[in-house]
Amino acid sequence: MRHPSLKILVLLISLLACSAAWCSNVESILKMTETPSGVVFEIVSDEDGLLSQLLPTIKTDIKRLRNRFPGLPVAIVTHGTEQFDLTSNNRDKEPTAHKLVEEMVNSDNVDVHVCGTHAGWYGVSPEDFPDYVDVTAAGPAQINDYEEMGYELIVLTD
Repeated sequence: MRHPSLKILVLLISLLACSAAWCSNVESILKMTETPSGVVFEIVSDEDGLLSQLLPTIKTDIKRLRNRFPGLPVAIVTHGTEQFDLTSNNRDKEPTAHKLVEEMVNSDNVDVHVCGTHAGWYGVSPEDFPDYVDVTAAGPAQINDYEEMGYELIVLTD
């Protein structure tokens, strides 16, 4: 795409479609009569800064889900280039993402995973992430593990 405005329009339409699907998935879970085994949010894109945009809504959705189902296990798996927002070196560049992830892990009992395989492709090691971020061997495999445990999957991007 040569026109920046066209690229922005395509991005906005994609985010709106994603937001609608995301919202309907959360609403579907809230309507369940039995408590699900858990919920896993999947984030995968090539957009830097995306986590700072998505995490406030995810945090709100987790609160809504846990109000309906107290003690509901929740996880977040991010396995695109947006996961690099969470490297220790990017803490000053992405303070919102770091603050929210640290709160969710330490106060809200949410497991947050990044993909070690994807990180390795870019020369980023597990030690490049802070202690509150779990570096799993492979993001997609981690999601599969959660689904095998009966977790409901909410896909936020791609």
